[in-house]
Amino acid sequence: MPSNDKPYRVYRGGRSRGPIKPLPPPTETERSGRDSRGDRRSGAELADRRAPGNGQPPTYPAPRVEPEVEPGRRRERPPRPPRTRRRAIKWILGIALGLLLLIVAWGAAGYFSLRHGVAQANDRLPKSASAALTPQNGSLLSNPTNILLLGSDSGPGRDGPGRSDSIVLVHTNPDKHTISMLSIPRDLRVDIPGQGPDKINAAYAYGGAALTIRTVEKLTGLPVNHVVIVDFSAFAELIDALGGVTIDIPQRIVSNRFDCPYKTVAQCDRWPGWQFRKGTQTLDGQRALIYSRIRENTLDPSETDVTRGRRQQQVVSAMTGKLVGFHGFLRLPFIGADVAKPLATDLTTGELMRLSWVKFRASTTLRCHLGGDPQDIGGVFYLVGSEDNVSVIGMITGTTAPQPPRPGSPFAAGCEVSG
Repeated sequence: MPSNDKPYRVYRGGRSRGPIKPLPPPTETERSGRDSRGDRRSGAELADRRAPGNGQPPTYPAPRVEPEVEPGRRRERPPRPPRTRRRAIKWILGIALGLLLLIVAWGAAGYFSLRHGVAQANDRLPKSASAALTPQNGSLLSNPTNILLLGSDSGPGRDGPGRSDSIVLVHTNPDKHTISMLSIPRDLRVDIPGQGPDKINAAYAYGGAALTIRTVEKLTGLPVNHVVIVDFSAFAELIDALGGVTIDIPQRIVSNRFDCPYKTVAQCDRWPGWQFRKGTQTLDGQRALIYSRIRENTLDPSETDVTRGRRQQQVVSAMTGKLVGFHGFLRLPFIGADVAKPLATDLTTGELMRLSWVKFRASTTLRCHLGGDPQDIGGVFYLVGSEDNVSVIGMITGTTAPQPPRPGSPFAAGCEVSG
Protein backbone atom coordinates (compact mmCIF):
# COMPACT_ATOMS: atom_id res chain seq x y z
CA MET A 1 0.00 0.00 0.00
CA PRO A 2 1.43 3.40 -0.85
CA SER A 3 1.74 5.93 1.97
CA ASN A 4 -0.92 8.61 2.36
CA ASP A 5 1.52 11.52 2.40
CA LYS A 6 2.25 11.24 -1.27
CA PRO A 7 -0.24 12.33 -3.90
CA TYR A 8 -1.40 9.89 -6.52
CA ARG A 9 -2.86 10.30 -9.98
CA VAL A 10 -6.52 9.29 -9.92
CA TYR A 11 -8.15 8.16 -13.17
CA ARG A 12 -11.79 7.57 -14.13
CA GLY A 13 -13.08 4.61 -12.24
CA GLY A 14 -11.02 5.36 -9.09
CA ARG A 15 -7.86 3.57 -10.17
CA SER A 16 -4.37 4.95 -9.26
CA ARG A 17 -1.16 4.68 -11.17
CA GLY A 18 1.53 5.31 -8.53
CA PRO A 19 2.77 8.52 -6.84
CA ILE A 20 2.94 11.80 -8.69
CA LYS A 21 6.44 12.89 -9.50
CA PRO A 22 7.10 16.55 -8.57
CA LEU A 23 7.88 18.95 -11.40
CA PRO A 24 11.36 20.35 -11.70
CA PRO A 25 11.94 23.90 -10.49
CA PRO A 26 11.24 26.65 -13.03
CA THR A 27 13.99 27.58 -15.39
CA GLU A 28 15.45 31.03 -15.79
CA THR A 29 13.38 31.53 -18.85
CA GLU A 30 10.21 30.68 -17.01
CA ARG A 31 11.14 32.95 -14.13
CA SER A 32 11.85 35.78 -16.51
CA GLY A 33 8.51 35.27 -18.24
CA ARG A 34 10.04 34.74 -21.68
CA ASP A 35 10.13 31.66 -23.85
CA SER A 36 13.14 30.21 -25.64
CA ARG A 37 12.75 32.75 -28.43
CA GLY A 38 12.69 35.67 -26.04
CA ASP A 39 8.96 36.36 -26.50
CA ARG A 40 7.09 37.54 -23.46
CA ARG A 41 4.55 35.06 -22.14
CA SER A 42 1.68 35.68 -19.78
CA GLY A 43 1.72 34.48 -16.22
CA ALA A 44 -1.35 32.34 -16.82
CA GLU A 45 0.34 30.48 -19.65
CA LEU A 46 3.40 29.91 -17.51
CA ALA A 47 1.29 28.76 -14.58
CA ASP A 48 -0.47 26.28 -16.77
CA ARG A 49 2.85 24.65 -17.51
CA ARG A 50 3.53 23.87 -13.90
CA ALA A 51 1.74 21.80 -11.36
CA PRO A 52 0.46 23.50 -8.21
CA GLY A 53 3.29 24.29 -5.89
CA ASN A 54 1.51 23.00 -2.78
CA GLY A 55 2.20 19.38 -3.70
CA GLN A 56 -1.49 18.62 -4.48
CA PRO A 57 -2.32 16.58 -7.53
CA PRO A 58 -3.68 18.38 -10.56
CA THR A 59 -7.44 18.55 -11.00
CA TYR A 60 -9.27 16.63 -13.72
CA PRO A 61 -12.80 17.01 -15.09
CA ALA A 62 -15.43 14.96 -13.38
CA PRO A 63 -16.36 11.78 -15.22
CA ARG A 64 -19.68 11.76 -17.13
CA VAL A 65 -22.27 9.65 -15.46
CA GLU A 66 -24.37 7.64 -17.92
CA PRO A 67 -28.11 7.45 -17.15
CA GLU A 68 -29.17 4.24 -15.62
CA VAL A 69 -30.83 1.82 -18.03
CA GLU A 70 -33.15 -0.92 -17.00
CA PRO A 71 -31.35 -4.25 -17.41
CA GLY A 72 -32.26 -6.03 -20.67
CA ARG A 73 -33.91 -2.98 -22.18
CA ARG A 74 -31.96 -1.07 -24.77
CA ARG A 75 -34.58 1.02 -26.54
CA GLU A 76 -38.20 1.98 -26.39
CA ARG A 77 -40.58 -0.17 -28.49
CA PRO A 78 -44.19 0.55 -29.40
CA PRO A 79 -46.62 -1.37 -27.25
CA ARG A 80 -47.84 -4.61 -28.79
CA PRO A 81 -51.57 -5.30 -29.01
CA PRO A 82 -53.01 -7.82 -26.63
CA ARG A 83 -52.65 -11.46 -27.56
CA THR A 84 -56.39 -11.94 -28.12
CA ARG A 85 -56.46 -9.04 -30.55
CA ARG A 86 -53.49 -10.39 -32.49
CA ARG A 87 -55.15 -13.76 -32.68
CA ALA A 88 -58.39 -12.21 -34.00
CA ILE A 89 -56.48 -10.28 -36.69
CA LYS A 90 -54.79 -13.49 -37.84
CA TRP A 91 -58.14 -15.28 -38.05
CA ILE A 92 -59.71 -12.45 -40.07
CA LEU A 93 -56.78 -12.36 -42.51
CA GLY A 94 -56.87 -16.13 -42.87
CA ILE A 95 -60.61 -16.19 -43.58
CA ALA A 96 -60.30 -13.32 -46.11
CA LEU A 97 -57.49 -15.12 -47.93
CA GLY A 98 -59.49 -18.35 -47.98
CA LEU A 99 -62.54 -16.61 -49.43
CA LEU A 100 -60.42 -14.92 -52.09
CA LEU A 101 -58.94 -18.26 -53.16
CA LEU A 102 -62.41 -19.82 -53.22
CA ILE A 103 -63.79 -17.03 -55.42
CA VAL A 104 -60.86 -17.35 -57.83
CA ALA A 105 -61.23 -21.13 -58.02
CA TRP A 106 -65.01 -20.89 -58.49
CA GLY A 107 -64.62 -18.32 -61.24
CA ALA A 108 -62.02 -20.47 -62.99
CA ALA A 109 -64.33 -23.50 -62.84
CA GLY A 110 -67.19 -21.45 -64.30
CA TYR A 111 -64.94 -20.07 -67.04
CA PHE A 112 -63.78 -23.50 -68.21
CA SER A 113 -67.34 -24.85 -68.09
CA LEU A 114 -68.55 -21.92 -70.19
CA ARG A 115 -65.64 -22.19 -72.61
CA HIS A 116 -66.57 -25.76 -73.49
CA GLY A 117 -70.12 -24.74 -74.40
CA VAL A 118 -69.02 -21.61 -76.28
CA ALA A 119 -66.61 -23.63 -78.42
CA GLN A 120 -69.52 -25.75 -79.58
CA ALA A 121 -71.63 -22.64 -80.21
CA ASN A 122 -68.84 -21.23 -82.40
CA ASP A 123 -68.84 -24.42 -84.45
CA ARG A 124 -72.60 -24.17 -84.99
CA LEU A 125 -72.42 -20.74 -86.62
CA PRO A 126 -72.24 -20.94 -90.44
CA LYS A 127 -69.05 -19.57 -91.95
CA SER A 128 -71.11 -17.37 -94.26
CA ALA A 129 -72.51 -15.54 -91.22
CA SER A 130 -69.03 -14.94 -89.81
CA ALA A 131 -67.89 -13.59 -93.17
CA ALA A 132 -70.81 -11.13 -93.31
CA LEU A 133 -69.88 -9.46 -90.00
CA THR A 134 -68.03 -6.14 -89.74
CA PRO A 135 -64.83 -6.51 -87.63
CA GLN A 136 -64.97 -5.02 -84.15
CA ASN A 137 -63.14 -1.71 -83.73
CA GLY A 138 -61.01 -2.10 -80.59
CA SER A 139 -61.97 -3.79 -77.35
CA LEU A 140 -65.55 -4.43 -76.27
CA LEU A 141 -64.69 -2.83 -72.92
CA SER A 142 -63.92 0.59 -74.37
CA ASN A 143 -65.56 0.80 -77.81
CA PRO A 144 -69.20 0.68 -78.97
CA THR A 145 -70.32 -2.56 -80.54
CA ASN A 146 -73.44 -3.88 -82.28
CA ILE A 147 -74.69 -7.41 -81.67
CA LEU A 148 -77.55 -8.91 -83.67
CA LEU A 149 -79.78 -11.36 -81.77
CA LEU A 150 -81.83 -13.65 -83.99
CA GLY A 151 -84.50 -15.98 -82.62
CA SER A 152 -85.08 -18.94 -84.92
CA ASP A 153 -88.32 -20.91 -84.84
CA SER A 154 -86.97 -23.79 -86.94
CA GLY A 155 -87.40 -26.29 -84.12
CA PRO A 156 -89.41 -29.53 -84.14
CA GLY A 157 -92.95 -29.26 -85.47
CA ARG A 158 -92.12 -26.36 -87.79
CA ASP A 159 -92.54 -26.94 -91.50
CA GLY A 160 -90.78 -25.14 -94.31
CA PRO A 161 -87.64 -23.02 -94.15
CA GLY A 162 -86.60 -21.47 -90.88
CA ARG A 163 -87.62 -17.88 -90.17
CA SER A 164 -86.25 -15.30 -87.77
CA ASP A 165 -89.01 -15.17 -85.21
CA SER A 166 -87.37 -12.21 -83.43
CA ILE A 167 -84.77 -9.65 -84.49
CA VAL A 168 -83.07 -7.49 -81.84
CA LEU A 169 -80.02 -5.28 -82.40
CA VAL A 170 -78.05 -4.57 -79.20
CA HIS A 171 -75.83 -1.48 -79.11
CA THR A 172 -73.36 -1.05 -76.23
CA ASN A 173 -71.65 2.20 -75.27
CA PRO A 174 -69.10 1.56 -72.47
CA ASP A 175 -68.11 5.24 -72.19
CA LYS A 176 -71.66 6.31 -71.33
CA HIS A 177 -72.50 3.06 -69.49
CA THR A 178 -75.58 2.49 -71.63
CA ILE A 179 -77.03 -0.49 -73.47
CA SER A 180 -79.62 0.04 -76.20
CA MET A 181 -81.90 -2.69 -77.52
CA LEU A 182 -83.63 -2.16 -80.86
CA SER A 183 -86.49 -4.49 -81.78
CA ILE A 184 -87.26 -4.81 -85.48
CA PRO A 185 -90.81 -6.00 -86.22
CA ARG A 186 -90.74 -9.11 -88.36
CA ASP A 187 -93.52 -7.69 -90.59
CA LEU A 188 -91.48 -4.58 -91.45
CA ARG A 189 -91.26 -4.18 -95.23
CA VAL A 190 -87.60 -3.76 -96.27
CA ASP A 191 -85.43 -4.19 -99.32
CA ILE A 192 -83.64 -7.55 -98.95
CA PRO A 193 -80.39 -7.60 -100.95
CA GLY A 194 -80.78 -9.80 -104.00
CA GLN A 195 -84.47 -10.51 -103.26
CA GLY A 196 -86.29 -7.18 -103.38
CA PRO A 197 -89.01 -5.84 -101.06
CA ASP A 198 -90.34 -8.29 -98.50
CA LYS A 199 -90.86 -8.79 -94.79
CA ILE A 200 -87.57 -8.61 -92.94
CA ASN A 201 -87.98 -12.02 -91.32
CA ALA A 202 -88.01 -13.55 -94.80
CA ALA A 203 -84.30 -12.71 -95.14
CA TYR A 204 -83.49 -15.60 -92.82
CA ALA A 205 -85.48 -17.99 -94.99
CA TYR A 206 -83.75 -16.75 -98.17
CA GLY A 207 -80.15 -16.63 -96.99
CA GLY A 208 -79.89 -17.48 -93.31
CA ALA A 209 -78.04 -15.31 -90.82
CA ALA A 210 -75.65 -13.90 -93.43
CA LEU A 211 -78.45 -12.33 -95.51
CA THR A 212 -80.23 -11.11 -92.37
CA ILE A 213 -77.04 -9.37 -91.25
CA ARG A 214 -76.69 -7.55 -94.57
CA THR A 215 -80.40 -6.61 -94.51
CA VAL A 216 -80.20 -5.14 -91.00
CA GLU A 217 -77.05 -3.18 -91.89
CA LYS A 218 -78.78 -1.73 -94.94
CA LEU A 219 -81.91 -0.87 -92.94
CA THR A 220 -80.22 0.78 -89.95
CA GLY A 221 -76.95 2.02 -91.43
CA LEU A 222 -75.14 0.44 -88.45
CA PRO A 223 -72.41 -2.18 -88.81
CA VAL A 224 -73.13 -5.58 -87.23
CA ASN A 225 -70.01 -6.70 -85.36
CA HIS A 226 -71.31 -9.91 -83.77
CA VAL A 227 -74.28 -12.24 -84.13
CA VAL A 228 -76.07 -14.59 -81.73
CA ILE A 229 -78.66 -17.04 -83.06
CA VAL A 230 -81.00 -18.43 -80.42
CA ASP A 231 -82.77 -21.72 -81.10
CA PHE A 232 -86.15 -21.42 -79.39
CA SER A 233 -86.41 -25.19 -79.13
CA ALA A 234 -83.65 -25.11 -76.49
CA PHE A 235 -84.30 -21.60 -75.16
CA ALA A 236 -86.49 -22.87 -72.32
CA GLU A 237 -83.71 -25.16 -71.08
CA LEU A 238 -81.37 -22.20 -70.64
CA ILE A 239 -83.90 -20.28 -68.54
CA ASP A 240 -84.59 -23.37 -66.43
CA ALA A 241 -80.84 -23.75 -65.85
CA LEU A 242 -80.82 -20.18 -64.52
CA GLY A 243 -83.68 -20.93 -62.15
CA GLY A 244 -86.23 -18.91 -64.12
CA VAL A 245 -86.47 -15.20 -64.88
CA THR A 246 -88.36 -12.45 -63.06
CA ILE A 247 -90.66 -10.37 -65.29
CA ASP A 248 -92.89 -7.40 -64.49
CA ILE A 249 -96.01 -7.97 -66.60
CA PRO A 250 -97.80 -4.63 -67.09
CA GLN A 251 -101.32 -6.03 -67.61
CA ARG A 252 -103.25 -9.28 -67.62
CA ILE A 253 -102.86 -11.36 -70.77
CA VAL A 254 -105.01 -14.02 -72.40
CA SER A 255 -103.28 -15.00 -75.60
CA ASN A 256 -104.60 -16.48 -78.81
CA ARG A 257 -104.59 -20.27 -78.95
CA PHE A 258 -101.15 -21.19 -80.26
CA ASP A 259 -98.99 -24.16 -79.25
CA CYS A 260 -101.85 -25.83 -77.39
CA PRO A 261 -100.50 -27.83 -74.42
CA TYR A 262 -103.23 -30.50 -74.70
CA LYS A 263 -103.18 -33.60 -76.85
CA THR A 264 -106.74 -33.78 -78.20
CA VAL A 265 -108.53 -31.39 -80.51
CA ALA A 266 -111.51 -31.22 -78.18
CA GLN A 267 -109.37 -30.06 -75.29
CA CYS A 268 -107.64 -27.43 -77.43
CA ASP A 269 -111.04 -26.13 -78.61
CA ARG A 270 -112.11 -25.56 -75.00
CA TRP A 271 -108.77 -24.06 -74.03
CA PRO A 272 -108.96 -20.21 -73.84
CA GLY A 273 -105.27 -19.61 -74.46
CA TRP A 274 -102.17 -18.80 -72.40
CA GLN A 275 -102.87 -16.58 -69.41
CA PHE A 276 -100.59 -14.31 -67.42
CA ARG A 277 -101.61 -12.23 -64.44
CA LYS A 278 -100.50 -8.65 -63.91
CA GLY A 279 -97.48 -7.96 -61.71
CA THR A 280 -93.95 -9.17 -61.01
CA GLN A 281 -93.51 -12.93 -61.17
CA THR A 282 -90.87 -15.56 -61.85
CA LEU A 283 -91.38 -17.58 -65.04
CA ASP A 284 -89.86 -20.94 -65.84
CA GLY A 285 -88.41 -21.70 -69.23
CA GLN A 286 -91.64 -22.71 -70.95
CA ARG A 287 -93.68 -19.81 -69.55
CA ALA A 288 -90.94 -17.29 -70.43
CA LEU A 289 -90.79 -18.61 -73.99
CA ILE A 290 -94.57 -18.43 -74.38
CA TYR A 291 -94.64 -14.91 -72.93
CA SER A 292 -92.02 -13.69 -75.41
CA ARG A 293 -93.91 -15.18 -78.36
CA ILE A 294 -97.43 -13.87 -77.63
CA ARG A 295 -98.55 -11.79 -80.56
CA GLU A 296 -102.19 -11.21 -79.68
CA ASN A 297 -103.81 -10.37 -76.36
CA THR A 298 -107.56 -11.00 -76.49
CA LEU A 299 -108.04 -8.61 -73.56
CA ASP A 300 -106.30 -5.75 -75.41
CA PRO A 301 -106.81 -5.66 -79.20
CA SER A 302 -104.43 -2.69 -79.46
CA GLU A 303 -101.44 -4.96 -78.85
CA THR A 304 -99.34 -5.64 -81.93
CA ASP A 305 -96.11 -7.24 -83.01
CA VAL A 306 -94.39 -4.13 -81.58
CA THR A 307 -95.75 -5.06 -78.14
CA ARG A 308 -94.44 -8.56 -78.68
CA GLY A 309 -90.98 -7.10 -79.30
CA ARG A 310 -91.12 -5.33 -75.92
CA ARG A 311 -91.89 -8.62 -74.22
CA GLN A 312 -88.92 -10.25 -75.93
CA GLN A 313 -86.67 -7.47 -74.69
CA GLN A 314 -87.97 -8.03 -71.15
CA VAL A 315 -87.05 -11.70 -71.28
CA VAL A 316 -83.61 -11.06 -72.82
CA SER A 317 -82.80 -8.36 -70.24
CA ALA A 318 -83.93 -10.53 -67.33
CA MET A 319 -81.93 -13.48 -68.61
CA THR A 320 -78.69 -11.56 -69.21
CA GLY A 321 -79.10 -9.72 -65.90
CA LYS A 322 -79.27 -13.04 -64.07
CA LEU A 323 -76.28 -14.41 -65.97
CA VAL A 324 -74.01 -11.52 -64.97
CA GLY A 325 -75.36 -11.27 -61.42
CA PHE A 326 -74.25 -13.01 -58.24
CA HIS A 327 -76.78 -15.82 -58.72
CA GLY A 328 -75.41 -16.57 -62.16
CA PHE A 329 -71.83 -16.54 -60.85
CA LEU A 330 -72.72 -19.17 -58.23
CA ARG A 331 -74.36 -21.43 -60.82
CA LEU A 332 -71.89 -20.88 -63.65
CA PRO A 333 -69.67 -23.94 -62.93
CA PHE A 334 -72.79 -26.13 -63.23
CA ILE A 335 -74.60 -24.41 -66.12
CA GLY A 336 -71.69 -23.06 -68.18
CA ALA A 337 -72.22 -25.58 -70.97
CA ASP A 338 -76.02 -25.16 -70.82
CA VAL A 339 -75.73 -21.38 -71.26
CA ALA A 340 -74.37 -21.79 -74.78
CA LYS A 341 -76.42 -24.85 -75.69
CA PRO A 342 -79.21 -22.99 -77.56
CA LEU A 343 -76.77 -20.53 -79.17
CA ALA A 344 -74.77 -20.24 -82.36
CA THR A 345 -72.40 -17.28 -82.23
CA ASP A 346 -69.04 -15.86 -83.27
CA LEU A 347 -68.39 -14.45 -79.78
CA THR A 348 -65.56 -16.11 -77.90
CA THR A 349 -65.59 -16.89 -74.18
CA GLY A 350 -63.41 -13.87 -73.44
CA GLU A 351 -65.68 -11.58 -75.44
CA LEU A 352 -68.75 -12.91 -73.64
CA MET A 353 -67.08 -12.24 -70.30
CA ARG A 354 -66.22 -8.69 -71.37
CA LEU A 355 -69.80 -8.14 -72.54
CA SER A 356 -70.98 -9.37 -69.15
CA TRP A 357 -68.82 -6.73 -67.48
CA VAL A 358 -70.24 -4.03 -69.79
CA LYS A 359 -73.74 -5.21 -68.90
CA PHE A 360 -72.89 -5.23 -65.18
CA ARG A 361 -71.58 -1.66 -65.28
CA ALA A 362 -74.40 -0.28 -67.42
CA SER A 363 -76.54 2.19 -65.49
CA THR A 364 -79.07 2.89 -68.26
CA THR A 365 -80.94 0.59 -70.63
CA LEU A 366 -82.67 2.04 -73.68
CA ARG A 367 -85.47 -0.10 -75.11
CA CYS A 368 -86.41 0.96 -78.62
CA HIS A 369 -88.35 -0.42 -81.54
CA LEU A 370 -88.89 0.44 -85.15
CA GLY A 371 -92.39 0.95 -86.46
CA GLY A 372 -94.39 1.97 -89.48
CA ASP A 373 -97.79 2.28 -91.04
CA PRO A 374 -99.80 -0.95 -91.50
CA GLN A 375 -100.69 -1.63 -95.13
CA ASP A 376 -102.15 -4.45 -97.18
CA ILE A 377 -100.00 -5.02 -100.25
CA GLY A 378 -101.07 -7.84 -102.57
CA GLY A 379 -103.16 -9.39 -99.81
CA VAL A 380 -100.18 -9.49 -97.41
CA PHE A 381 -99.93 -7.47 -94.21
CA TYR A 382 -96.86 -5.21 -94.00
CA LEU A 383 -95.49 -2.44 -91.82
CA VAL A 384 -94.15 0.29 -94.09
CA GLY A 385 -91.43 2.23 -92.29
CA SER A 386 -91.62 5.98 -91.74
CA GLU A 387 -89.16 8.77 -90.97
CA ASP A 388 -89.60 8.03 -87.27
CA ASN A 389 -87.39 4.99 -87.75
CA VAL A 390 -84.50 7.23 -88.80
CA SER A 391 -84.87 9.22 -85.57
CA VAL A 392 -84.84 6.03 -83.51
CA ILE A 393 -81.48 5.04 -85.00
CA GLY A 394 -80.11 8.37 -83.77
CA MET A 395 -81.50 7.62 -80.31
CA ILE A 396 -79.72 4.28 -80.34
CA THR A 397 -76.33 5.79 -81.16
CA GLY A 398 -76.80 8.73 -78.78
CA THR A 399 -76.88 11.51 -81.39
CA THR A 400 -80.46 12.45 -80.42
CA ALA A 401 -82.34 12.34 -77.12
CA PRO A 402 -84.65 9.35 -76.54
CA GLN A 403 -88.30 10.00 -77.31
CA PRO A 404 -91.28 7.75 -76.57
CA PRO A 405 -93.57 6.55 -79.39
CA ARG A 406 -96.19 8.96 -80.67
CA PRO A 407 -99.48 8.45 -78.82
CA GLY A 408 -102.44 7.11 -80.70
CA SER A 409 -100.52 4.77 -83.01
CA PRO A 410 -99.87 1.18 -81.87
CA PHE A 411 -97.15 0.79 -84.53
CA ALA A 412 -95.25 4.03 -83.82
CA ALA A 413 -91.48 3.89 -83.35
CA GLY A 414 -89.76 5.22 -80.24
CA CYS A 415 -87.60 4.52 -77.19
CA GLU A 416 -88.13 4.08 -73.47
CA VAL A 417 -85.46 4.58 -70.82
CA SER A 418 -85.11 2.24 -67.86
CA GLY A 419 -82.52 1.95 -65.09
